[in-house]
Amino acid sequence: MTSPNPTLDGVTDHYSADEPVHEGRSGNAADHLWMHFTRMSGYADKPVPTIERGEGAYIWDTNGKKYLDALSGLFVVQAGHGRAELAEAMAAQARKLAFFPIWSYAHPAAVELADRLAAEAPGDLNKVFFSSGGGESVETAWKVAKQYFKLTGRPGKYKVISRAIAYHGTTQGALSITGVPPFKAPFEPLVPGSHRVPNTNFYRAPDLVSHDEKVFGRWAADRIEEAILAEGPDTVAAVFVEPVQNAGGCFPPPPGYFERVREICDQYDVLLVSDEVICAYGRLGTMFGAQKYGYQPDIITSAKGLTSGYSPLGAAIISDRIFEPFGKGDTVFPHGYTFGGHPVSCAVALANLDLFEREDLLGNVQRNENAFRTTLEKLLDLPIVGDVRGDGYFYGVELVKDKNTKETFDAAESERILRGYVSGALYENGLYCRADDRGDPVVQVAPMLTSGQEVFDQIEQTLRHVLTEAWKLV
Repeated sequence: MTSPNPTLDGVTDHYSADEPVHEGRSGNAADHLWMHFTRMSGYADKPVPTIERGEGAYIWDTNGKKYLDALSGLFVVQAGHGRAELAEAMAAQARKLAFFPIWSYAHPAAVELADRLAAEAPGDLNKVFFSSGGGESVETAWKVAKQYFKLTGRPGKYKVISRAIAYHGTTQGALSITGVPPFKAPFEPLVPGSHRVPNTNFYRAPDLVSHDEKVFGRWAADRIEEAILAEGPDTVAAVFVEPVQNAGGCFPPPPGYFERVREICDQYDVLLVSDEVICAYGRLGTMFGAQKYGYQPDIITSAKGLTSGYSPLGAAIISDRIFEPFGKGDTVFPHGYTFGGHPVSCAVALANLDLFEREDLLGNVQRNENAFRTTLEKLLDLPIVGDVRGDGYFYGVELVKDKNTKETFDAAESERILRGYVSGALYENGLYCRADDRGDPVVQVAPMLTSGQEVFDQIEQTLRHVLTEAWKLV
């Protein structure tokens, strides 16, 4: 199992032994910095790739080498690196009010941002609960669902349904909803009540439904109903789904899928939570992924692109119907985060949304998404590329051992080819993206929303070169 880091363990040493060490610092970042999702032994005797600045679509390491940031940091930097207006908005807010909690108090930036998100969100999603990030937003949504059903006289409804290989976060609740077993095993037992159904990977659809995407979509959605009935409708509180599933390599929904999921949730009085930590704020060319596919969630969880990564912020956006019992009498939602709705983060989010409008970033994605898809689909002529899938500016390229049979790599081959070569080679060739095998081996790309054909071509050309060399290792 590879790390979900864009650059996997064991990347080639990019640093010179002669590089000066600043006084008071060690020679290797890994001496004291415990990096996230990282095989730390890989840096026991080699320096850690270290990025020190960014501008537009590009980043530079401490040796001055330039890379195309083809993952927007981590599906985050929608507006690009080095946007002075975002930094200035943060500084102005910090000078005025650097911090105040939103525990029984408010501050203007949080009020204005909540108003703005409520206006942008579909339907009656009018209540905004701020957090520090995506996993916290998911944790919030599950807690809201549990307490909602207790407040409305159905305390037995606490379970959740999510999809295989789906990633929803690392807090104990969000991790329980996550469908990636190796991430969960070290921390079990987790929060009880989370159950898995098939995802929407049409490339790996069962033979019975592999002939037609719409038929497959109905089949996949019906597995949710099957799981609700198996657990008992009186015990299931919510279904958590991403508009385009990230882990496994960008699975878009088949036609009719979300329409059927909404019907099922309504039939059994189950909340539909759209986890849009990646898909919201323009990644698919719409403000929210639910708008892209025309379905109405009860809760949207979000983070990442809300601030273009300039400051941490997450938001769970909740329907008036779900909020209604929380607004009565002495009821309290006993949940919150010190830095949720941080004034500086809210200020930069507002400036970021202003930038979205001023530069028409959603329109840029809509105008160019077909060109991006077409450019990436050129890679299908390579023997190692089995599938290219995704939507908007969010794509996965699946690698296979045999295109005719769709045979994938075994664990040892994935270790040797994906981690041992592809990840490091992409980085060495100036492309920062993600090589991952949560599920089948994929390379994921998610350029900034400002990107156009020049960026698409650079992504395709670098992928072509590296994957052509990788095939020789097969």
